[in-house]
Amino acid sequence: MAELVYQTIGQLLDEQSKKYPQNEALVYADRNLRMTYEQLNRQARHVARGLMALGIEKGDHIAVWTTNVPEWVQLQFGTGKMGAPIVTVNTNYRASELEYLLKQSDAKTIFLIENYRDHSFIHTLQELCPELEHCEPGNLQSKRLPLLKNVILIGETKYPGVLNWSDVLTAAEQVTEEQLDQREQSLHYDDVINIQYTSGTTGFPKGVMLTHFNLVNNAVNIAECMRLTAEDRLCIPVPFFHCFGCVIGTLAITTSGGTMVPVQEFSPEEVLRTVQQERCTALHGVPTMFISELNLSNFATFDLSTLRTGVMAGSNCPIEVMKAVIEKMGMKDITICYGQTESSPVITQTRTDDPLVLKVETVGRALPNLEVKIVVPGTTEEAPTNEQGELCTRGYHVMKGYYKNQEETDLAIDEDGWLHTGDLATMDEAGYVRVTGRLKDMIIRGGENLYPREIEEFLYTHSKISDVQVAGVPDPVYGEEAAAWIILKEGEQATEQEIRDYCRNKISRHKIPRHIFFIDSYPMTASGKVQKYKLREDFVMTVK
Repeated sequence: MAELVYQTIGQLLDEQSKKYPQNEALVYADRNLRMTYEQLNRQARHVARGLMALGIEKGDHIAVWTTNVPEWVQLQFGTGKMGAPIVTVNTNYRASELEYLLKQSDAKTIFLIENYRDHSFIHTLQELCPELEHCEPGNLQSKRLPLLKNVILIGETKYPGVLNWSDVLTAAEQVTEEQLDQREQSLHYDDVINIQYTSGTTGFPKGVMLTHFNLVNNAVNIAECMRLTAEDRLCIPVPFFHCFGCVIGTLAITTSGGTMVPVQEFSPEEVLRTVQQERCTALHGVPTMFISELNLSNFATFDLSTLRTGVMAGSNCPIEVMKAVIEKMGMKDITICYGQTESSPVITQTRTDDPLVLKVETVGRALPNLEVKIVVPGTTEEAPTNEQGELCTRGYHVMKGYYKNQEETDLAIDEDGWLHTGDLATMDEAGYVRVTGRLKDMIIRGGENLYPREIEEFLYTHSKISDVQVAGVPDPVYGEEAAAWIILKEGEQATEQEIRDYCRNKISRHKIPRHIFFIDSYPMTASGKVQKYKLREDFVMTVK
């Protein structure tokens, strides 16, 4: 079992640069960008000096609003060396959400790309800060965002009041290597270095404060469970602004001295092309990503023979999808991770040598060096083995708290240091955990508790169903009823009655969804989580 590591993210890269100087650290297949660990470490130091030259102090917050561009990785390690926490910004955010995050996080600097899909990030920021038009770059005086000083575009287009990435690199010459060394020596492994805003599937997003200690150790343990080595090449199509991308992805492979192979924006074909071209041994994704890869009409033309492992996480992993990934993509050592942003993010993980039944029916067991228990909801009393309750966890991975929100922090972490996840789960004698739903997602139908996950897993066994989400919707008689939103496999057709007939005599009558809808896609967060509350809201609006 790996010992706990007491180092910063910057020190981690220093160490790997000494151990594996000529190993490829970062590769972008589509632009022939290749950096060894030595080169990446040098570039991270250069970026760190550039940030210091802009007057960014230890503890100042830097918002990053980009897709998986190479500069993101350089910023992750560069800030890890000079001590300014990255505030990750969801690429789906629009003006009001961005304003909320920049204000709430006290961001002094923002890095952004010009646009993503049909959304101009730069125009959105100009809308929030019209003062950019007339200000000196690096000295924004914004009425709405008084703390924001630096706006930096990753790109070379010139905009008034905006610095470019090249300006940061040029400014680095004003700060010596010795000054950076002094700054790096002043950092502590328990300093906050990353603030991730919860995905906002409920209420206002909260800023989760994560430390070097949280992130480096979680990454070490994830890599150990996957048996990653310096020979591994990890394709990362999941977003960096989420822990999946920047911890389970970039940091985990870095702890093993292997190679990061990011995909800038998810496209199933681009992912498989990258795996083939770069001979990737590992691939990450949320279930919907794997489903879209497997369903490609030209799937069989890609050579995926190098794939061995990876992580499927982010939402419930349907059993049928898991089997297809193992059998058709050759990922026999794939692991399932379970956790949340507040736990850096991974709490439990399956191991590469776990039998298939545990890989498809559980989310594994606790990572090394941390504790997991199941409690009777609303109490501190431990639930009996195999009995359902709320999953709680304690250890090195638990967040420092929510930024400027002590009240919510106290609700999430009890006085004994246990993080209450809000997830319902069971744990068997060997410590393997089955997540059965969210406390908030539980459907109470006429006094009976229904668990969406159980109904979803059953419906996945229908040969025509590609994906399904079950949620509770208001009902005048029973209080709540189960509703199912179904995506059919390509070319298939089905009726509500056909689905109900399939359920009859196979699951209890009260579990059969009262409402069945066939749809083409789900409302999603940018990190790949289905927003069930939006499905419920749409139902309520339609019924009205």
